[in-house]
Amino acid sequence: MRKILVIGIGAGNPEHMTVQAVGALNRADVLLIPTKGDEKAFLADARREICDRFLENARCRILDYAVPVRRADGSYEDGVNDWHRAIAAIYERSLLDDVGEDETLGLLVWGDPMLYDSTLRIIDHVRTAGRVAFEIEVIPGITSIQALCAGHAITLNRIGLPVEITTGRRLAEAWPGTARDALVMLDGVEAFRRVEDPEADIWWGAYLGTPHEILLSGRLADIADTISETRRKARAAHGWIMDTYLIRRPAPEAEEGAA
Repeated sequence: MRKILVIGIGAGNPEHMTVQAVGALNRADVLLIPTKGDEKAFLADARREICDRFLENARCRILDYAVPVRRADGSYEDGVNDWHRAIAAIYERSLLDDVGEDETLGLLVWGDPMLYDSTLRIIDHVRTAGRVAFEIEVIPGITSIQALCAGHAITLNRIGLPVEITTGRRLAEAWPGTARDALVMLDGVEAFRRVEDPEADIWWGAYLGTPHEILLSGRLADIADTISETRRKARAAHGWIMDTYLIRRPAPEAEEGAA
Protein backbone atom coordinates (compact mmCIF):
# COMPACT_ATOMS: atom_id res chain seq x y z
CA MET A 1 0.00 0.00 0.00
CA ARG A 2 1.11 3.54 -0.69
CA LYS A 3 2.13 5.66 2.27
CA ILE A 4 2.14 9.39 2.98
CA LEU A 5 4.71 10.88 5.34
CA VAL A 6 3.66 14.28 6.68
CA ILE A 7 6.94 15.75 7.89
CA GLY A 8 7.14 18.83 10.11
CA ILE A 9 10.25 20.74 9.04
CA GLY A 10 10.30 23.56 11.59
CA ALA A 11 9.78 27.29 11.42
CA GLY A 12 12.34 28.05 8.72
CA ASN A 13 15.77 27.06 10.02
CA PRO A 14 17.12 23.79 8.52
CA GLU A 15 18.58 23.03 11.94
CA HIS A 16 15.02 22.72 13.25
CA MET A 17 14.87 19.34 11.51
CA THR A 18 14.63 16.59 14.12
CA VAL A 19 16.38 13.25 13.81
CA GLN A 20 12.95 11.70 13.26
CA ALA A 21 12.19 14.15 10.46
CA VAL A 22 15.51 13.48 8.73
CA GLY A 23 14.83 9.76 8.91
CA ALA A 24 11.38 10.22 7.41
CA LEU A 25 12.78 12.42 4.65
CA ASN A 26 15.06 9.58 3.61
CA ARG A 27 12.23 7.04 3.59
CA ALA A 28 10.32 8.95 0.91
CA ASP A 29 10.35 7.78 -2.69
CA VAL A 30 8.72 11.02 -3.87
CA LEU A 31 8.82 14.46 -2.23
CA LEU A 32 6.34 17.15 -3.24
CA ILE A 33 7.51 20.76 -2.98
CA PRO A 34 4.82 23.46 -3.21
CA THR A 35 5.62 26.63 -5.13
CA LYS A 36 3.80 29.94 -4.65
CA GLY A 37 5.33 32.17 -7.30
CA ASP A 38 8.34 34.46 -7.22
CA GLU A 39 7.21 36.44 -4.16
CA LYS A 40 7.23 33.35 -1.93
CA ALA A 41 10.07 31.50 -3.63
CA PHE A 42 11.89 31.44 -0.30
CA LEU A 43 9.37 28.91 1.04
CA ALA A 44 10.18 26.43 -1.74
CA ASP A 45 13.90 27.22 -1.62
CA ALA A 46 13.99 26.46 2.12
CA ARG A 47 12.51 23.04 1.46
CA ARG A 48 15.08 22.42 -1.27
CA GLU A 49 17.85 23.47 1.09
CA ILE A 50 16.61 20.90 3.57
CA CYS A 51 16.68 18.24 0.85
CA ASP A 52 20.18 19.26 -0.24
CA ARG A 53 21.40 19.10 3.33
CA PHE A 54 19.70 15.99 4.69
CA LEU A 55 18.46 13.84 1.81
CA GLU A 56 20.76 10.87 1.18
CA ASN A 57 18.27 8.66 -0.66
CA ALA A 58 19.49 8.96 -4.24
CA ARG A 59 16.38 7.20 -5.56
CA CYS A 60 14.03 9.84 -4.16
CA ARG A 61 12.27 11.94 -6.81
CA ILE A 62 11.58 15.60 -6.00
CA LEU A 63 8.56 17.09 -7.75
CA ASP A 64 7.26 20.66 -7.66
CA TYR A 65 3.61 21.63 -7.83
CA ALA A 66 2.04 25.06 -8.10
CA VAL A 67 -0.22 25.82 -5.13
CA PRO A 68 -3.69 26.89 -6.35
CA VAL A 69 -4.71 30.44 -5.54
CA ARG A 70 -7.39 30.72 -2.88
CA ARG A 71 -10.35 32.72 -4.12
CA ALA A 72 -11.19 35.86 -2.18
CA ASP A 73 -14.86 36.21 -3.13
CA GLY A 74 -17.67 34.65 -1.13
CA SER A 75 -17.30 33.46 2.45
CA TYR A 76 -13.90 32.79 4.00
CA GLU A 77 -14.88 29.23 4.91
CA ASP A 78 -16.10 28.39 1.39
CA GLY A 79 -12.93 29.81 -0.11
CA VAL A 80 -10.73 27.74 2.18
CA ASN A 81 -12.72 24.55 1.54
CA ASP A 82 -12.52 24.99 -2.24
CA TRP A 83 -8.79 25.68 -1.95
CA HIS A 84 -8.25 22.54 0.13
CA ARG A 85 -10.14 20.41 -2.39
CA ALA A 86 -8.00 21.79 -5.22
CA ILE A 87 -4.80 20.86 -3.37
CA ALA A 88 -6.28 17.45 -2.50
CA ALA A 89 -6.76 16.82 -6.22
CA ILE A 90 -3.04 17.48 -6.73
CA TYR A 91 -2.10 15.05 -3.94
CA GLU A 92 -4.42 12.41 -5.36
CA ARG A 93 -3.06 12.80 -8.87
CA SER A 94 0.51 12.52 -7.58
CA LEU A 95 -0.33 9.37 -5.61
CA LEU A 96 -1.86 7.78 -8.69
CA ASP A 97 0.62 8.97 -11.31
CA ASP A 98 3.97 9.45 -9.52
CA VAL A 99 3.93 7.08 -6.54
CA GLY A 100 4.08 3.32 -7.02
CA GLU A 101 1.75 1.01 -5.11
CA ASP A 102 4.46 0.15 -2.58
CA GLU A 103 6.09 3.60 -2.48
CA THR A 104 5.99 6.52 -0.07
CA LEU A 105 5.07 10.16 -0.72
CA GLY A 106 6.66 12.80 1.52
CA LEU A 107 5.08 16.18 2.25
CA LEU A 108 7.33 18.78 3.90
CA VAL A 109 5.15 20.90 6.17
CA TRP A 110 6.22 24.27 7.52
CA GLY A 111 6.23 24.23 11.33
CA ASP A 112 4.15 21.42 12.80
CA PRO A 113 1.45 19.53 10.86
CA MET A 114 -0.90 19.51 13.86
CA LEU A 115 -0.99 23.27 14.60
CA TYR A 116 -2.59 25.79 12.24
CA ASP A 117 -1.73 23.75 9.16
CA SER A 118 -4.27 22.12 6.86
CA THR A 119 -2.24 19.31 5.29
CA LEU A 120 -3.97 16.63 7.37
CA ARG A 121 -7.41 18.04 6.49
CA ILE A 122 -6.46 18.05 2.81
CA ILE A 123 -5.32 14.42 3.04
CA ASP A 124 -8.70 13.58 4.58
CA HIS A 125 -10.31 14.89 1.37
CA VAL A 126 -8.16 12.44 -0.62
CA ARG A 127 -9.08 9.56 1.68
CA THR A 128 -12.80 10.43 1.55
CA ALA A 129 -12.76 10.46 -2.26
CA GLY A 130 -11.72 6.80 -2.08
CA ARG A 131 -9.89 6.60 -5.40
CA VAL A 132 -6.52 5.68 -3.89
CA ALA A 133 -5.65 3.74 -0.73
CA PHE A 134 -2.80 4.83 1.52
CA GLU A 135 -1.43 4.81 5.04
CA ILE A 136 -0.31 7.97 6.81
CA GLU A 137 2.44 8.78 9.29
CA VAL A 138 2.93 12.21 10.88
CA ILE A 139 6.23 13.59 12.19
CA PRO A 140 5.90 16.64 14.49
CA GLY A 141 8.01 19.74 13.97
CA ILE A 142 9.14 22.90 15.73
CA THR A 143 6.50 25.62 15.54
CA SER A 144 6.72 29.37 15.10
CA ILE A 145 5.37 29.55 18.67
CA GLN A 146 8.45 27.78 19.97
CA ALA A 147 10.74 29.89 17.77
CA LEU A 148 9.05 33.09 18.99
CA CYS A 149 9.41 32.24 22.68
CA ALA A 150 12.98 31.03 22.22
CA GLY A 151 13.90 34.17 20.29
CA HIS A 152 12.58 36.39 23.07
CA ALA A 153 13.81 34.03 25.83
CA ILE A 154 10.37 33.89 27.45
CA THR A 155 8.03 31.16 28.60
CA LEU A 156 4.77 30.79 26.71
CA ASN A 157 2.59 30.55 29.80
CA ARG A 158 2.47 32.13 33.22
CA ILE A 159 2.17 29.80 36.19
CA GLY A 160 -1.42 28.72 36.65
CA LEU A 161 -2.76 30.79 33.73
CA PRO A 162 -4.01 29.57 30.34
CA VAL A 163 -2.85 30.75 26.92
CA GLU A 164 -5.32 31.12 24.05
CA ILE A 165 -3.92 30.30 20.61
CA THR A 166 -5.95 32.12 18.00
CA THR A 167 -5.84 33.97 14.68
CA GLY A 168 -5.75 37.62 13.77
CA ARG A 169 -9.27 37.38 12.35
CA ARG A 170 -10.59 36.13 15.68
CA LEU A 171 -8.64 38.63 17.78
CA ALA A 172 -9.96 41.45 15.60
CA GLU A 173 -13.49 40.38 16.52
CA ALA A 174 -12.91 40.25 20.28
CA TRP A 175 -10.37 39.32 22.94
CA PRO A 176 -10.50 35.51 23.29
CA GLY A 177 -12.58 34.43 26.28
CA THR A 178 -11.26 34.90 29.79
CA ALA A 179 -7.59 34.18 29.03
CA ARG A 180 -5.17 37.00 29.79
CA ASP A 181 -2.54 35.75 27.32
CA ALA A 182 -3.17 35.33 23.59
CA LEU A 183 -0.80 33.79 21.05
CA VAL A 184 -1.78 35.03 17.60
CA MET A 185 -0.97 33.37 14.29
CA LEU A 186 -2.06 34.15 10.72
CA ASP A 187 -2.70 37.85 11.27
CA GLY A 188 -3.20 39.76 8.05
CA VAL A 189 -5.18 42.58 9.64
CA GLU A 190 -2.83 43.80 12.40
CA ALA A 191 -5.34 42.77 15.03
CA PHE A 192 -2.91 43.74 17.80
CA ARG A 193 -3.86 47.36 17.14
CA ARG A 194 -7.39 46.65 18.37
CA VAL A 195 -6.29 45.56 21.84
CA GLU A 196 -7.03 48.57 24.01
CA ASP A 197 -5.55 47.45 27.33
CA PRO A 198 -2.89 50.12 28.11
CA GLU A 199 -0.95 47.67 30.29
CA ALA A 200 -0.70 44.88 27.71
CA ASP A 201 2.75 43.72 26.57
CA ILE A 202 3.61 42.15 23.21
CA TRP A 203 6.37 39.86 21.98
CA TRP A 204 6.32 39.93 18.17
CA GLY A 205 8.34 38.05 15.59
CA ALA A 206 8.40 37.77 11.80
CA TYR A 207 10.17 35.29 9.48
CA LEU A 208 10.94 33.26 12.58
CA GLY A 209 13.79 30.81 12.20
CA THR A 210 14.94 32.33 8.91
CA PRO A 211 17.82 34.69 8.08
CA HIS A 212 15.21 37.48 7.82
CA GLU A 213 13.98 37.02 11.41
CA ILE A 214 12.79 40.18 13.18
CA LEU A 215 11.96 40.37 16.89
CA LEU A 216 10.30 43.27 18.71
CA SER A 217 8.84 43.48 22.18
CA GLY A 218 7.53 46.02 24.69
CA ARG A 219 4.40 47.75 25.95
CA LEU A 220 1.84 47.28 23.18
CA ALA A 221 0.58 50.86 23.36
CA ASP A 222 4.14 52.13 22.90
CA ILE A 223 5.29 49.73 20.17
CA ALA A 224 2.21 49.09 18.00
CA ASP A 225 3.15 51.78 15.46
CA THR A 226 6.72 50.46 15.27
CA ILE A 227 5.47 46.93 14.57
CA SER A 228 3.11 48.18 11.86
CA GLU A 229 5.89 50.15 10.16
CA THR A 230 8.29 47.22 10.47
CA ARG A 231 5.71 44.91 8.90
CA ARG A 232 5.15 47.33 6.03
CA LYS A 233 8.85 47.67 5.26
CA ALA A 234 9.47 43.94 5.57
CA ARG A 235 6.60 43.08 3.25
CA ALA A 236 7.85 45.60 0.71
CA ALA A 237 11.37 44.18 0.92
CA HIS A 238 10.45 40.48 0.69
CA GLY A 239 7.05 40.49 -1.00
CA TRP A 240 5.42 38.55 1.86
CA ILE A 241 5.41 38.30 5.62
CA MET A 242 4.60 35.67 8.22
CA ASP A 243 4.48 36.84 11.81
CA THR A 244 3.45 35.49 15.19
CA TYR A 245 3.05 37.28 18.50
CA LEU A 246 2.13 36.87 22.15
CA ILE A 247 0.06 39.52 23.90
CA ARG A 248 0.05 39.36 27.67
CA ARG A 249 -2.43 41.40 29.70
CA PRO A 250 -1.95 41.93 33.43
CA ALA A 251 -3.63 39.30 35.54
CA PRO A 252 -5.09 39.95 39.01
CA GLU A 253 -2.58 38.98 41.66
CA ALA A 254 -5.01 36.39 42.96
CA GLU A 255 -4.88 34.59 39.60
CA GLU A 256 -1.22 34.83 38.66
CA GLY A 257 0.88 32.21 40.35
CA ALA A 258 -2.09 30.10 41.41
CA ALA A 259 -1.66 26.33 41.28
